[in-house]
Amino acid sequence: MRLSQYFMPLLKEDPKEAQIMSHRAMLRAGMIKQEAAGIYSWLPMGLAVLRHIEHIIDEELQRAGCVPLLMPTLQPTDIWKESGRYDALGKEMLRFTDRAGRELLYSPTNEEMIVGIFSSSVKSYKQLPLNLYQIQWKFRDEVRPRFGVMRGREFLMKDAYSFDLTAEDAKREYAKMYDTYHRIFGRMGLVTIAVNADSGAIGGNLSHEFQVIAETGESALFYDATFDDIRSGKVTMSGEEMRGLYAAADEQHSADNCPVPPERLREARGIEVGHVFYLGNKYTQAMGVTVTGPDGAAVVPEMGCYGIGVSRLVGAIIEASHDDAGIIWPEAVAPFDAGIINLRVGDDACDIVAVQLYEGLKKAGLNPLYDDTDKRGGEKFATMDLIGLPWQVTVGPRGAADGKVELKYRRSGEKVELPTAEAVAKIIENYKAKVAA
Repeated sequence: MRLSQYFMPLLKEDPKEAQIMSHRAMLRAGMIKQEAAGIYSWLPMGLAVLRHIEHIIDEELQRAGCVPLLMPTLQPTDIWKESGRYDALGKEMLRFTDRAGRELLYSPTNEEMIVGIFSSSVKSYKQLPLNLYQIQWKFRDEVRPRFGVMRGREFLMKDAYSFDLTAEDAKREYAKMYDTYHRIFGRMGLVTIAVNADSGAIGGNLSHEFQVIAETGESALFYDATFDDIRSGKVTMSGEEMRGLYAAADEQHSADNCPVPPERLREARGIEVGHVFYLGNKYTQAMGVTVTGPDGAAVVPEMGCYGIGVSRLVGAIIEASHDDAGIIWPEAVAPFDAGIINLRVGDDACDIVAVQLYEGLKKAGLNPLYDDTDKRGGEKFATMDLIGLPWQVTVGPRGAADGKVELKYRRSGEKVELPTAEAVAKIIENYKAKVAA
């Protein structure tokens, strides 16, 4: 995409209402626009990141055997009364009446609706196990929406629901989804710490929150130092192996009973990006759902519920990956794979080299952003640092005369001068190594 043809409304100053880095950066970089408290329009660059996150989630869930569907944003309140949860969310649940006098609600979560879908079609144990998921907008009327997309009222969420015949099978599915979550977040450049958690209004007796370490996190975490080794790349572990490491939120941590020696115990702040629940038969029992078991008897299915805050992840990634100049996107979720800066638009040599870079990257299947505007060089550099693309390629008159460009890796700040073809090859090689599923 040529920047002269793109829509990226930048702000020069930090917005006064933005208290944390991700909120400031998303507004300044033209990723979002606030329409009401906690409600945002997603502008092209923000939407691009959102779509990359959705793509990773889709790939990993379907790899794990989950099946996608899409439920409506509006629900009849009758099913919430049937499950006994109608009053559980209080004023966070937005209720209203349509012209026919029917009471509806804007979906805050979908346990009741998915149980209805399941019970209408699944009658036998032979149709199990089953794990259905969607990525859909939800609404919760937060008293104090704040921190941009981190705690908004309208948000994009992935919610999955598993159905199994026995508690043993359901817990096995729970463990599989736990491991799948680590793979999902890992592909986004995040190391998450899963801590035992309160199930809250969702219910069930087993749940884990997936937390991303960040100074602006709302949760206090205590964890084994091995997680820091994983974050730094010193140690590689699977989700199954990480399940054996100690991690607890503040309210569940006890210094007296902690199995980690003091010299290995770490404390930090965390941002919740995902939550998995073993629900048992809380909803299926309340809503009278059964399937025929192997012996012909009626069995109440066991459920699990698995949520990821898709729109919240955009903010969480920024909180975990930025510097004073702006965002530093992990390759897999970046809105563009590289930024090309032409320092002298209209100069024949510069234009030729910049277009060669642009076309070379596009031919390789990458998505570059070419700054072909007539803005000053300093402004172009500041913009590229702010929007945080993994690579910056600068084309100037001195290097262009020899067919060379300056290549900068945003995360490390390392710069090197290379012939145009070598710069393209280096970006492609990095992309394949970092983004391959």
